Amino acid sequence: MLDLLRKVLAGSSGYVEIRRHKRVQTAVDARNGALFRVERKTQAGAGVRCLVDGCWGFVSTTEVTEDGLRKAISEAQEAARAGSLLRREKAVLAPAKLAKGDLEYYNSVGQPGIAEIIGVVMDTERRMRERSPLVVGSIVRYNQYEDEKYIAASDGAAVHIRDNKPSFHISATCARDGKLEMATETCGVTGSWKDLIRKASPEALADKAVELAVGKLDAGYAPGGLYTVILDPMLVGVLSHEAIGHTVEADFVLSGSAARGKIGQKVASELVTMVDDGTLAGASGMVLADDEGVAGQPTVIIDKGILREYLHDRETAASFGAEPRGNSRAFTYRDQPIIRMTNTFIQSGSGNLDQMIAEIDHGLLLKGLGQGGQADSTAEFMFGVAEAYKISHGKVGQMVKGISISGQAFEVLQSVDAVSSDFEMAMGAGHCGKWQPAKVDAGGPYLRCRVTIGGQHE
Repeated sequence: MLDLLRKVLAGSSGYVEIRRHKRVQTAVDARNGALFRVERKTQAGAGVRCLVDGCWGFVSTTEVTEDGLRKAISEAQEAARAGSLLRREKAVLAPAKLAKGDLEYYNSVGQPGIAEIIGVVMDTERRMRERSPLVVGSIVRYNQYEDEKYIAASDGAAVHIRDNKPSFHISATCARDGKLEMATETCGVTGSWKDLIRKASPEALADKAVELAVGKLDAGYAPGGLYTVILDPMLVGVLSHEAIGHTVEADFVLSGSAARGKIGQKVASELVTMVDDGTLAGASGMVLADDEGVAGQPTVIIDKGILREYLHDRETAASFGAEPRGNSRAFTYRDQPIIRMTNTFIQSGSGNLDQMIAEIDHGLLLKGLGQGGQADSTAEFMFGVAEAYKISHGKVGQMVKGISISGQAFEVLQSVDAVSSDFEMAMGAGHCGKWQPAKVDAGGPYLRCRVTIGGQHE
């Protein structure tokens, strides 16, 4: 395939980028004792992007032949020429470390067939209903993206990429005396079925979901206010991705995000170092080469509290005089690449979680992302919390529910006074939804900080 792409590029003028992408998506869904959905969908084609007179033109096609690709290039160049008459600021591409060769992070040997996957999903769903008589709703979803890409560009990128991103979403709803509570546990990786099960078995996720939902039936509420809290790796990941990460995507920076003009400024505690890294092995946001053919590399966004870098594609990197590091991503061959995060996390520190808890007189231990949440380009955020416990005089106590956290993310990071030595990437089952879906991951250690707690009061 790369030979075909090179042949087509050799006869083209200007900058041309061709991305041939085949995706096989498997989805199995069981609900309340019944098999709800079994799908295996394949989509394949090529996205062709051309830069003419500082303007992009993009065409997608399912005709991945020499004639079909030449036709797509001609149409994309025509669109770019037409658009260039109206575009004021001309696009220029920054130099980049271009990917070449084979990048494979997936061994399909030993992968289960669809019948075995269905069996695991059904067994897991049944396990939840048998776990407690209080279970009134049970959902188990398995999703898998098996991707193969060939990317070639006229300035030298030529790479073959193959990876696999499976995930589980497991939700239990429990009821008693008119009360209804739900809990969800998830897990996602880049890798094989065995890698997914090794990270968290569906049985363990199901047991935890039921345990949490039952526990919430007896939980009380905590008064709202400003608290000293400990955020677990999942909430640290949510804060890193949703509340900070989007503000440092260069397209949002150019639109006036909260991070604009803050390079070199202190934006967090010196205990905080935040990184986006598409090369992090096994994490769901793994991107060994992006959809511009740029090799994945880590980007240190915040270094010991100082904002150092934004996330770029080749065009914004040229505008800022920066280096692109593999953050230009497209969900399917029909999508143009845009600036996206990959695996975004805060690096672990030297703290001990038990000691961090012992030093809190009155606070909360917060775990997992609950229902609802929002963050915007001002770095203001509000997230629901899945699991919360009171901390009194250095001891973890009763579960409380109805907790949400809110604040300005950079101010919250300024308040960090302890970072544990633990580390977990915990957001791998979901998607980021910036205009088009993207598999991402996020996480980090446990952080102790100050946030505003809101919640339902009795």
